Amino acid sequence: MRGLAQQVREFLPGGSIRSATLAAPDALDRALDLAGPEPLVFPVFMAEGWFTQTALTGRLKGTDARQLPALGIHPELPRLTARFLEMTAERTHWNASGYELLLAAHGSATCRSTALSTVRFAAGLAEWLPQRPIRLGFLEEAPFLENTAASCGMRTILLPLFAGNGHHVTQDIPDALDGAGFEGLRLAPLIEAPFMPKLIACALESANRKELAA
Repeated sequence: MRGLAQQVREFLPGGSIRSATLAAPDALDRALDLAGPEPLVFPVFMAEGWFTQTALTGRLKGTDARQLPALGIHPELPRLTARFLEMTAERTHWNASGYELLLAAHGSATCRSTALSTVRFAAGLAEWLPQRPIRLGFLEEAPFLENTAASCGMRTILLPLFAGNGHHVTQDIPDALDGAGFEGLRLAPLIEAPFMPKLIACALESANRKELAA
């Protein structure tokens, strides 16, 4: 997260960009203490769910911070992701013959909005990739990743819809793919896509302009 903040800072040289994780004790409180008045809080999550709607909102209650929509529902994300995937396919010479896309997401057994965010993202992506079949596989709810991956061909690009490189990405997803005998191309989590720092910077800049104009 700190590295991502540094990359975002390069696009906003005049801004004060800090990072904090909810898992680190007091990290968010320290970041808010060091921030100026009415800071913008950009949730680096790939879906709107319990973490953004309950955990983060609760932590910000009583502060003057303004919470922005989560990264995963940014309106420009499908378009930029589609372009990134097409460039990836071009490098593997799959563009001419076609490819399938498998989106690996967290999902939730208790919070329906998490999966709905993923479904909406997939629908937005399909508008930019109308010729590419798109499948969904979740870790914590049906359709489960291992089951979906088992029906994918060799010309399939696996894209993890995750905002970090934690246990789900390094262990759970590979285990599911290996169990399915998945032979497609495995990409790094979407947060590592090269367009991400600029996208976040633009979102912050846009939110700041709207706040100043209000």
